[in-house]
Amino acid sequence: MTDPRDDDRAADAVEDATAEGADAPAPAPLSDEAWGIDRAAEPARAARKPRGGAPAYRAGFVSFVGRPNVGKSTLTNALVGEKVAITSSKPQTTRKAIRGIVHRPDGQLILVDTPGIHRPRTLLGERLNALVQTTLGDVDVIGLCIPADERIGPGDRFINEQLDEYPRARKIAIVTKTDSASRHAVAEQLLAVQELREWDAIVPVSAVEAIQLDALVGELLKALPVSEQLYPSDAVTEEGLEARISELIREAALEGVQDELPHSLAVTIDDMIEREDKELLEIYANLFVERDSQKGIVIGAQGSRLKHVGQVARAQIEPLVGKRVFLSLRVKIAKDWQRDPKLLGRLGF
Repeated sequence: MTDPRDDDRAADAVEDATAEGADAPAPAPLSDEAWGIDRAAEPARAARKPRGGAPAYRAGFVSFVGRPNVGKSTLTNALVGEKVAITSSKPQTTRKAIRGIVHRPDGQLILVDTPGIHRPRTLLGERLNALVQTTLGDVDVIGLCIPADERIGPGDRFINEQLDEYPRARKIAIVTKTDSASRHAVAEQLLAVQELREWDAIVPVSAVEAIQLDALVGELLKALPVSEQLYPSDAVTEEGLEARISELIREAALEGVQDELPHSLAVTIDDMIEREDKELLEIYANLFVERDSQKGIVIGAQGSRLKHVGQVARAQIEPLVGKRVFLSLRVKIAKDWQRDPKLLGRLGF
């Protein structure tokens, strides 16, 4: 990540406020198991090896794509078994291609969680779309995520058409959020998805309820090339600790904000200091917004909201680092950073 800490990074447009928070195959069948009966058996099934010996080991890269807020990050976390991508009800939460690693006895999936494809209105939006396009050109499988509780719309059809530009990758349709729709609605959505193109597989899932996740992993592994293991068996992500911490802070800051503010938030880490004598990690971070009015919203009355952001973020960070955390947050203004190429570079985009 480009270091955004130079003194000239926001010139005269940067102001400070401080708060310390130390306190077309046929769709996969909808079996009884898929709808939540005997779900506890799924992990056991995943560990079984087929008769006749272990299958050929497969490994490769899978990218989940779709409109913003269709459950890509939630699905990535559910498959990895650990939080590697932040989630939010706000569209366009994901801003980087985040790799999560799924281990199975017969293979390894490297999941690349990408930003939602959208029609960009800022330079940041253009760069995020370019990131998605670059990512899709390098993966073995593309999983198009379409929610079960929403009709297929122009955005879904647009993204589906874009998949034709990547003929090398296998295409799997993933109908997400089946826990939010009736059986009838899910069945109708599966039929509608089947009409979009000839898929290598169609799998309905619920990441929240852990329904059909093993079925999805099985289909993804079948579509990967035979390969040796690409990452160590204990790896869950390629993201560094600093990057994961900054994302957890941004996730906490997104909670409860409205309108354009979610898109205007960015987080950088100034410093992380290990206090071995106290078993304490000190983190000094910046929250960037684009306007003075947004700064006031993030800070809140007498710093109340910024303090809450620190508390929520710290509760997520401490289990990650395995020790107590002192978190200092400063809010700064970087005017129109989403449209400024220099500021985008300094903020890691």
